[in-house]
Amino acid sequence: MKRPFIMSMLAGAVLVAGALFGAGPAQAADVPAEFGTDWHDPVTAAPPVEKPTGTSCRVTLAEAQFRDFTPYRGTYTPPRGCGNRWSKVVLRLDGTVEGRQFDRLGYLHVGGVEILRTSTPEPSPDGIEWTVEKDVTRYSDTFRRVRDVEMLIGNVVDDTYTGVLDVKVTLTFFAGGPAATPDRVFTLGDGGTLTVPRNSERILAEVYATGSGGGCEEFWYLSVPDSAPYSCRAGGGPYREVQITVDGELAGIAAPFPQVWTGGWSNPFLWYVLPGPRAFDVQPIEYDLTPFAGLLDDGRPHRIGVSVVGVPEGQDGWSAPVNVLVWQDAGRAHVTGKLTAHHVGDLANSSTYTAGSPERVDTEGAHRLTVAGYVDTSHGRVTTTVTRALATTSTHRWADGEDTDGLDATWSDDASVTVDGPGGQPAGTTRTHRLYTMNGTTTLGADARLRTVLTLGDRASVTESQGGRRTGWSRLDDTYTGDAAYTTGVPREERHAVGTSSERYRQHGSAGCYDRTVTTEQGVVTEDRDHC
Repeated sequence: MKRPFIMSMLAGAVLVAGALFGAGPAQAADVPAEFGTDWHDPVTAAPPVEKPTGTSCRVTLAEAQFRDFTPYRGTYTPPRGCGNRWSKVVLRLDGTVEGRQFDRLGYLHVGGVEILRTSTPEPSPDGIEWTVEKDVTRYSDTFRRVRDVEMLIGNVVDDTYTGVLDVKVTLTFFAGGPAATPDRVFTLGDGGTLTVPRNSERILAEVYATGSGGGCEEFWYLSVPDSAPYSCRAGGGPYREVQITVDGELAGIAAPFPQVWTGGWSNPFLWYVLPGPRAFDVQPIEYDLTPFAGLLDDGRPHRIGVSVVGVPEGQDGWSAPVNVLVWQDAGRAHVTGKLTAHHVGDLANSSTYTAGSPERVDTEGAHRLTVAGYVDTSHGRVTTTVTRALATTSTHRWADGEDTDGLDATWSDDASVTVDGPGGQPAGTTRTHRLYTMNGTTTLGADARLRTVLTLGDRASVTESQGGRRTGWSRLDDTYTGDAAYTTGVPREERHAVGTSSERYRQHGSAGCYDRTVTTEQGVVTEDRDHC
């Protein structure tokens, strides 16, 4: 395993106050010797959602206090004064919680469409506030009609876990030139069926796949084969793959993002201010189902299935709701087509257990899928070819009793979508390379002192080309590093917790530059820097 990256102490670093609070001069950060009863509200280094200027309208979607597993239910009504074609729609969640509480997972549905999947921060005794913003313009079709609203952040409140999750969610609609959005947004019907309009010419599915529920699937990347002496055993080991099928035929594969919630790796002090990548805004997996449009456009219901490879039979722990986004051919009532290619590679999944001190499991996995099909539209025949290739490697080491537990893992998910249209235009190709990394170790010493050192990486590169010539590109690198320690088995005030964390979010490309670093120590933000 690579040597974990241990953060240096950052006492005396400078906080750029304007970056966090809107304005003001730089000031010295007052860093305590250890965590107290209060700390900075959660922040991330990710960019804020850009908002247009001009006329806007705001609608409250939900306002609730979550104490148990009772969903909030309400009614959404479209805004007045901003038309029904918007340049952007932005969701905002504002939350407060105080006392003691676990991290909790939540969802928000409008008309059955999942527009947000989120988790919550763990609070300080004195209380925290947090905010999540998300661009939800792609769901504009859903927002044009009165809809039922359902939201749930399942919670437990008792004498020990006192934190009530108080949240308010709004949508802000910006008038102006309408954005290019799907014509229709669907959810699956009874039995996982889908019936799309007969003139659908482009079809995307998105799956909000999360391993959760407090069991081993919440930490699926640490699972081991049944032959290994570890607390989380899962048949063949930690390889997971989210598959989508159309009428039982494999239509898409993807690597799930190795999500770490705000109580993850046995050490909430890592996450009190900086959550792990995507923790507050869980991003869906996207699958291009356009090669199957010729089949789906027959006006009949078709079964769409989602499954997770590697989960032991009969075991749950995964949630995978599906939205389907459809673009229609305005010039034709019925679009015909055909699936012309369907090549499924062999699934490689090998976990090898090596007994010893430490115990060790080495895992390698890979899979490849290519599908192609055409649709005959009012503007000619359009052929779409989709290729997806997955690969993972991981090394998991632990000591007897799991007092030391470490993982070094990499997941890659490469996708290529080529669209060959009519009129002699050169084919356009979008290539996306995703890379997720996790490298960390948790150690529990003889003095009951638990220390976690962890680095997480969320990276992606996208290249667009036409006729072999690059027309656009972007590079994302969201890296989190943390090092935190506390004494276990004692009251909160006796834990003597310390910890540093840092997130650098870099995005460069033909659209510009964004590069921000946020660093914390003992719950205090000590640096907030823009590098562009």
